Amino acid sequence: MKLYKISLLTLAAAFALTACDDMDDMVYEGGSLTTEQVNETVAALPERVDATFSGMYNMMGKASSVFTASSRADDFGFIMAAISLSLEGGDAFGGDNGYNWFSTASELSDRNPDYANPYIRYKVPYNQLGMANDVINQIGEDTEDQEALYKVAQAKALRAFDYLALAPYFQGSYETSKDLPCIPVLKEGVDYANNPRSTVAEVYEVIMADLDWAIEHLQGFKRASKHLVDLNVAYGLRARANLYMGNWAAAAADAQKAMEGYTPATREEVGHPAFCNINEHNWIWGILITEVMGSDYGYRTSPSWVSAFTGDGYGPATDNVPQINSILYNKIPATDVRKGWWLDENLHSDCLNGVQWITEGVVMAEGDDIATYADEDGNKLVYAPYTNVKFGMKTGAGSTTNANDWPLMRVEEMILIQAEGLLKSGNEAQAKSVLENFVKTYRDPAYFADLSGRTLADEIWFQRRVELWMEGFSIADCRRLNKPIVRFHKDENNNIPDAFKFNVKADDQWLNMRFPTTETDTNAGVVNNEGGAQPVAGQNGELLDGVTDPA
Repeated sequence: MKLYKISLLTLAAAFALTACDDMDDMVYEGGSLTTEQVNETVAALPERVDATFSGMYNMMGKASSVFTASSRADDFGFIMAAISLSLEGGDAFGGDNGYNWFSTASELSDRNPDYANPYIRYKVPYNQLGMANDVINQIGEDTEDQEALYKVAQAKALRAFDYLALAPYFQGSYETSKDLPCIPVLKEGVDYANNPRSTVAEVYEVIMADLDWAIEHLQGFKRASKHLVDLNVAYGLRARANLYMGNWAAAAADAQKAMEGYTPATREEVGHPAFCNINEHNWIWGILITEVMGSDYGYRTSPSWVSAFTGDGYGPATDNVPQINSILYNKIPATDVRKGWWLDENLHSDCLNGVQWITEGVVMAEGDDIATYADEDGNKLVYAPYTNVKFGMKTGAGSTTNANDWPLMRVEEMILIQAEGLLKSGNEAQAKSVLENFVKTYRDPAYFADLSGRTLADEIWFQRRVELWMEGFSIADCRRLNKPIVRFHKDENNNIPDAFKFNVKADDQWLNMRFPTTETDTNAGVVNNEGGAQPVAGQNGELLDGVTDPA
């Protein structure tokens, strides 16, 4: 018999009594509660807990998860946030046109508290936090049922993940700002109508406590799918948290634990479009999108925006498939297989060799001809130079089923965390060895870490920027490393659209996200971030980042 705990729902939950199959559609509030949300004490039936538990995962890449009454093309959970955070940085951009729903990220106008884009990115983590809290409270940490205990451990790990999806963006780095206000923490018993911001250090205390607990209690857990959190994922999340906090040796140690049982993708495996299937052996954790979901969600999915190979997506139809900044692309050696993750200036990529664009069973284009192929219905335009071909299609190039899975954690990220943690904890030789072994074996056989002339720390960051491109790490890395956002060099041409061509200083207060107006209206304890101004084209052309600097 399963033992569940009866609890009053006092956390951030809109939990009306509904049929269990409606649980995936529940919507939670960010930092305050309405009377309707504080439901009467009820017996937490096992099936209800199970439905909440499933919904906690299912919402991660769900379309229309925030604006439930509409079909916004940019409303699809944590995947949307990863795309936005990538486009805020210096290495990726979409089109400067009227079809780009993510232009707010590229122009950094997403600090406006009334804009939908930052509202979605704020709302989604708190939605999941509410569900995680409900799972934890209904089951209880003292349950004697092992399977139920695994659910609590997963909920705690996801709660840490949610705070990590917020904390790096509402305040400066842990090193410079640990005593400054960050985000509200949803603690049991607090008044959510007056819940002030916790400091950066306090938020990370909650993150670390949850991950420590999860790691202790996920021992022995065998997951059925890589969309679930297991021990490797919990170690990986703690590696990230330690990295953000500057706990270098601990970050390296946790990364080593996280990668146990995993190997990087080979040069052959990433020598063609990939990064779309949760079963890729180098993925530790991902968001699972089924073909049914892909068909239902349509353009409200990741391939609609990041894959050059969807036959029914916004990106290919509107010249918005993300491109790499040429100042980063030009730093990638020709011997590195990842150079082919993007078209060159002549619309060539080795990664297109053997790829066929198929429409209704007919091969419409193959290889490099895919770049210049345009279909009669306008669903695919000719690609621009430097368009990415990194992200393939799980259902095949030209498919209209946008069912790509999304990588949340790959073993390659853990290797790079390990290298950085080793370097910054005083083990430079070992860090260099880890970095060179990875790149030489799996990406560039001609690689040596010191060939670039960069410091080893900047070389590791360069490898992160190339390897993890468009996976959501750009701004978090800039913040924790106290690095500027560099999109162009003064007196040097590159491919960034003029409207997005600006650089931002590392300490510019505009980089701190603003709380949505709905949050400040309902949570009297929150004082919003201030300072800085939206960047303007051409500003700070003299800034350098140590990675893309002119030769």
